[in-house]
Amino acid sequence: MKTLLAIDRVTKNFGRIAAVDDVSLAIRENEFFALLGPSGCGKTTLLRMLAGFETPSGGNILLDGKDISAVPPNRRPVNLMFQSYALFPHMSVRANIAYGLEMERLPTEKIRTRVDEIMATTQLSALADRKPEQLSGGQKQRVALARALVKRPRLLLLDEPLGALDKKLRGAMQMELKRLQHEVGITFVVVTHDQEEALVMADRMAVLKDGKLLQCDTPHEIYERPADRFVADFIGVMNFCEGRAAPDGVTARDGTMLRGRVPEGMAVDDRAVAAVRPERVTLFPAANIANRVAGTVEALAYHGLDLQLHIRTALTEKPFLVRITADAADRRPVRVGETVEIGWAAEDTRIFRN
Repeated sequence: MKTLLAIDRVTKNFGRIAAVDDVSLAIRENEFFALLGPSGCGKTTLLRMLAGFETPSGGNILLDGKDISAVPPNRRPVNLMFQSYALFPHMSVRANIAYGLEMERLPTEKIRTRVDEIMATTQLSALADRKPEQLSGGQKQRVALARALVKRPRLLLLDEPLGALDKKLRGAMQMELKRLQHEVGITFVVVTHDQEEALVMADRMAVLKDGKLLQCDTPHEIYERPADRFVADFIGVMNFCEGRAAPDGVTARDGTMLRGRVPEGMAVDDRAVAAVRPERVTLFPAANIANRVAGTVEALAYHGLDLQLHIRTALTEKPFLVRITADAADRRPVRVGETVEIGWAAEDTRIFRN
């Protein structure tokens, strides 16, 4: 697929602080791309450079092969949708959406046609004459999105677009954004600190920390094969067991051998950490499973679809987390204080330098 946006060794310094540090990314045409990381990681600064509100201290930003690093925001075929939506309170839905086209002085009939088309796509036609105060949070979000899309940008930037919505509506709007992006065929770059949001919506995602790019790949690849301990901990939930590298795994602090593939370049007895996702761990494992550990159930957390068990083991100071389906929990109930055995396959162990 053709590269639409190339971020080539971009750096942004504020005094002695490198908010973005030598980041390179290639974002494809018609891709839904997420910039993900904790507060202060540089994702919003990078988004502002893409929009033209900040100028890189070094490196280049190329759109369709042309360097736009010094091009002012109003000259870029790029739109930015703010978290606050920034709707004009005195204007109707239709007027809000049409505003950008009117500023370009397009013919009235052309404006009406394009606004009608985008309102149909975003399911806003029935709300055309309402003011923002008469809209729900999800409807306001769609108006802001329609206003950004109606100008037909080559690239749409979204800054925490679902942050103001409640959890249930956020889940619905995640799928709505994905549908709209597919229908309009415009490249979306979204900034978020919400891992679940990025996993659900993005075709690919980049994880940043302290201004540096740690990993860029599909959500599945990043979740299943994180590049380092930070990414593993930031994306989803992970159990970590510190120890020393061995030829076929990690020797935990209590002497237990945790089997898994050791990364290249890691020597025997190097400090290492073995990690496994809670959903990869089973209760009462089969006899042939590679990793087996005994423990005591310390707490149960019911989530509806699944049950999360906190199991005290000798492996770590923190309880080991195990996630089982509600159906499995019903078939073999466990109680707090019960001694259980847990296990997981060697291929589900991830080993990192510690």
